[in-house]
Amino acid sequence: MATGVLQRVSGGLGRAKSGALSAGQGVATSSCRNREDSWFKSLFVRKVDPRKDAHSNLLTKNEESNLYKIQFHNVKPECLDAYNKLCAEEDVLPSIHADKYYPCELVGTWNTWYGEQDQAVHLWRYRGGYPALTEVMNKLRQNKEFTAYRKERGKMLLSRRNQLLLEFSFWNEPVPRTGPNVYELRSYQLRPGTMIEWGNYWARAVRYRQQNREAVGGFFSQIGNLYMVHHLWAYKDLQSREDTRNAVWQQEGWHEVVYYTVPLIQYMDSRIMIPTKASPLQ
Repeated sequence: MATGVLQRVSGGLGRAKSGALSAGQGVATSSCRNREDSWFKSLFVRKVDPRKDAHSNLLTKNEESNLYKIQFHNVKPECLDAYNKLCAEEDVLPSIHADKYYPCELVGTWNTWYGEQDQAVHLWRYRGGYPALTEVMNKLRQNKEFTAYRKERGKMLLSRRNQLLLEFSFWNEPVPRTGPNVYELRSYQLRPGTMIEWGNYWARAVRYRQQNREAVGGFFSQIGNLYMVHHLWAYKDLQSREDTRNAVWQQEGWHEVVYYTVPLIQYMDSRIMIPTKASPLQ
């Protein structure tokens, strides 16, 4: 009887030891697999450097606080001439631009020639940032002429949208130009998290594009479509645009900028625009 008890106890201990070894091997295998998975995933996970400031502070001119608003108005095709007359000849936009009561300036106003058709584009600058924008909006609500203008304008539009922008520190501030010129607005939707990288490359790249004073302004969005960049260029005509863009490829370093910035873009768009009579950028 004693012998039978010892045999059963011995068998139970053996099974327990075997089970413990199996469990231990399972834990070890699982731990090893987790480490391998973690190492494998680390190859594809981009490490983000900690930042101590917002993109807007790192990329803009800190000594200035200019805010820009860009407006896109899609006009009924049969109403485009009347729309341009309302904006320019009725003196609504130029009067706001010239009146020091409003801390804002009309940078430029255009019709799209190639790209989205029957479209008007307006670019405003607010010196003083968001407080200046709020001040202008509050004052315009009390402006009966502007209220009447907006009501009449609304009858001519299919849709409209806008964005609030800041200017890159390495671009020139847009200033009035004599014409005639055609303007190109190149818009880039960047991948989230790549704005600093874009700015680092273009801080060097914009130097390659100053030969014919074609660089007008560079902006990035703060409100509206985020991670959106707009570059504004001026050319004498479309042939001048072609010649200027071809010539830059002969400059050492330009191809590297293109090579490294193209992967940052989700999609891009180009508009060729003609300034209206009211535009300071002619």
